[in-house]
Amino acid sequence: MEAHNEAASPQSASDNATDRPLTIALVVDTFGNRGNGTSNSALQWAQELERQGHKVRLVGINAPEYPARENHIPLVSWISAKQQMHFAQPSATLFDRAFDGVDVVHIYTPFKFGRHAMAAARAKGLPVTAGFHVQPENVMYSAGPARWIPGMDRFIYWLFRRWLYSRVDAIHVPTNLGKQLLLDHGYAKPIFVISNGYAPRFIPKEQRKGDAAPQIPVRIIASGRLSNEKNHVELIEAICRCAHADDIHLTIAGTGPIRNKLVRFAKRKLKRPASIGFHKNSTMPQLLRSADLLVHPSIADLESVSVIEGMASGLVPVIADSKLSAAGQFSLCPQSSYPVGDVDALAERIDWWIDHPRELNTWGDTYARHTKDTYSVEESVRRFVEMERQIISDHTVSSR
Repeated sequence: MEAHNEAASPQSASDNATDRPLTIALVVDTFGNRGNGTSNSALQWAQELERQGHKVRLVGINAPEYPARENHIPLVSWISAKQQMHFAQPSATLFDRAFDGVDVVHIYTPFKFGRHAMAAARAKGLPVTAGFHVQPENVMYSAGPARWIPGMDRFIYWLFRRWLYSRVDAIHVPTNLGKQLLLDHGYAKPIFVISNGYAPRFIPKEQRKGDAAPQIPVRIIASGRLSNEKNHVELIEAICRCAHADDIHLTIAGTGPIRNKLVRFAKRKLKRPASIGFHKNSTMPQLLRSADLLVHPSIADLESVSVIEGMASGLVPVIADSKLSAAGQFSLCPQSSYPVGDVDALAERIDWWIDHPRELNTWGDTYARHTKDTYSVEESVRRFVEMERQIISDHTVSSR
């Protein structure tokens, strides 16, 4: 977890601001039902910020005190709603009320709501930071035929930079891969690398003793948006090539535009009926603890909190090694990684873990301990507050 440069590195709070609690406005288009990763992360951080003594004002659709109306965009809103994403309608009155007396405004997405929020914050003389959570490569995989137009992902990076990220005081990104992608596309503002972290309710399952093998069926789980770049088709194809194919039950927890396609493909390919669809976030800890193995075949990810949550639950992951996915950083052993697109390699890794129950149980404990030590939301929020204190301090100095 490093920052863009020495000047951007979070310092201790006493070096750059007082230790008083902060009042922070978190601006997110929609808080929804925790089915969207960005809004889920915002809610987790809000809860932890308040637990650490700070005041949080949530601003967006379904926010309790500062709710926004939905902005219905023809076709775009229909597609995004399938992924639990809705766009908020900007309101000068809402922003004026929500930002009155805050120390800093933090914006999660570069769309219309976020851009107007930034302008309103600047009009009040407030410092503004922004999170980079929408990966242009993910946008392109949902863009239909437009994804094949050369240079489109580079254009979206430019568009996001022009819309928002060139005009804020600092950018938060969850992984070093995300930081490097921003640098490669000309983002010049200070960049802070801080994991989104995971909530403490994801606790390890009880591992089986010694050589005790998983019961039949062996339960494999994948979690994430049901869209092309998450690559669940590859997982289904790999399971049907496994030596243990007859003994595997697959659960894919998520929602998205290709759900029906995945259901049909799984029905045609797999020996056992798969479970594919939305699960409430509140049910995910128990669902993860009921599984034997986590597979993450995604092509593009800025972090993938779902993998962190799975590891925290004591699951061994098998993760696609992709140049556009930061999730590969979570692999702690060779059997937890495979080259993205190599279906036979994925099938071999799944079979290996099933054939080696002692290693599966031991590594499950290892992943759980490593995740607790490295990716807690408590530590992530502490680092976020350090970032915000530094930006507030820098803004105060430059305003004199």
